[in-house]
Amino acid sequence: MAFDTLTLRCFLETADNLSFTRAAVRVGRSQSAVSQQIAKLEQHLGKPLFRRGKLLSLTADGELFLSYARRMHALQAEALDRFREPELEGEVRFGLPEDFAAVYLSDVLAEFTRIHPRILLSIECDLTLNLYSRFRAREFDLVLVKMNRPEDFPNGTEVFSEPLAWVGDASLPTANRTLPLVMAPEPCVYRAAALAALEKAGRPWRQMLTSPSHAGTIAAVRAGLGLTVLPRPMIPASLAAVPAGDVPALGHIHVSLLKHRSDDPAINSLEDFVLRKLVR
Repeated sequence: MAFDTLTLRCFLETADNLSFTRAAVRVGRSQSAVSQQIAKLEQHLGKPLFRRGKLLSLTADGELFLSYARRMHALQAEALDRFREPELEGEVRFGLPEDFAAVYLSDVLAEFTRIHPRILLSIECDLTLNLYSRFRAREFDLVLVKMNRPEDFPNGTEVFSEPLAWVGDASLPTANRTLPLVMAPEPCVYRAAALAALEKAGRPWRQMLTSPSHAGTIAAVRAGLGLTVLPRPMIPASLAAVPAGDVPALGHIHVSLLKHRSDDPAINSLEDFVLRKLVR
């Protein structure tokens, strides 16, 4: 049995979603077809990759195979992109929040540039509302935007949704105290979510530092100046989420990709590439 594209996609979607049902929707196959693909893969490898019970989870062998599967799938996609559209050229103006550029997209954009060396990427980072305003003024071809409600940008393509968390130095006391905050200036969706939650809970707070830079915010939080708000997958290893009982509950952050209608193959190629890499 070869590690064909469908088999790898079935495994990756099941591993990412820990659900045969959700994986089937993402792959466009029936649940039973996905389950059969996984069973054949396990038989081929001679190892169980998932623990099947009330909750689905990866085994130790499944965790190990996951890293290989991601690399194989990425290499397959890169080869297809390179040989299907090797001569694409032009310029694509892409706007995105700085934190996403730092955490999610540096490797993605480097890979796209390697596959399509004749496409010039013009990339700018800014706050979401500024990006959206400039997108409407047609200063960008594509933008990634963050919002607290998916309906804020109804014409976008949803990329993913992640829970927000209060983040800070583990030694910083937070329970029943005025919360010291390290936040970006307005307009910032993390700031809006944080202040709305504090106001609803009647919790006092004070602004310790305002920084438009993601790197500056993280440095200040590491130094123990205060708390910030981040999507849980973006919490640096050196910091920790604050225990739920010590701070008001937060909602989710929703991320969408916006694009002007275009028949430009360079723009459409970047759109497809970003969605394929980031959609969960």
